[in-house]
Amino acid sequence: MPDTAHHKHFPLFDSHFHIIDRRFPLIPNNGYLPDDLTCSDYLAQISSYDLRGGAIVSGSFQAFDQSYLLDALSNLGPGFVGVTQLPAAATDEEILELDRAGVRAVRFNLKRGGSEDVRHLDTMARRIYDLAGWHLELYVDSRELDGLFATLAALPAVSIDHLGLSRDGFGTVLKLAERGVRVKATGFGRVDFDVPAALTQLHAANPKALMFGTDLPSTRAPRPYTDEDFLLVARTLGNEAARGVFYDNAAEFYRVCGQSESVILG
Repeated sequence: MPDTAHHKHFPLFDSHFHIIDRRFPLIPNNGYLPDDLTCSDYLAQISSYDLRGGAIVSGSFQAFDQSYLLDALSNLGPGFVGVTQLPAAATDEEILELDRAGVRAVRFNLKRGGSEDVRHLDTMARRIYDLAGWHLELYVDSRELDGLFATLAALPAVSIDHLGLSRDGFGTVLKLAERGVRVKATGFGRVDFDVPAALTQLHAANPKALMFGTDLPSTRAPRPYTDEDFLLVARTLGNEAARGVFYDNAAEFYRVCGQSESVILG
């Protein structure tokens, strides 16, 4: 186990993690239900980091439920934002109410389902941006991105989860990063390629593109998150670039730039 004191050298905005709490609805996805990771569980697990905030991401098994997300945002407080899944029929007032609660993005889960159909992607992405300044997040195997390239490149704000997952589609992810699409440096145990090389190429293509996240609790990942994943980013990119990946890029993208205090556990 690496020396976790090094984690304190970098403020962290955790751009991708899940809160799983059985007090709220869960829907089996292909027969799968994850174990709990409550807000207190999450904070305990990441207590060795200089955590400043993060993005709570709705999973396939949470579908369109907002109750867990509103509770988690209330519990975790300032600096934390939500990434939800919404049906295309959601009203403007529903979106604005979620915005007031701290939601900042809509996720399309093309890999696992549980979200709206991809045919609504372009219309929803433009609507949520125009209405509330939200961006679009995609959980997608990058091998499927070619058909979406023109659509995604033309949208005002997009991010892609887990480095795009696949070696065969990584070139498309790289081209999208050059066009301003953000890429989450998450799920290193999910990908089938060399992570340091991918980080180096993406950072060179667009220094604003990469946003680090723990992906806790790493549901269904072949290898779950470890502290070594965090340290790998710093070793690969160097301290100055790593600070952008660990905090600045995501804080700007999720519009929480004023958050400067560490999260206090108590």
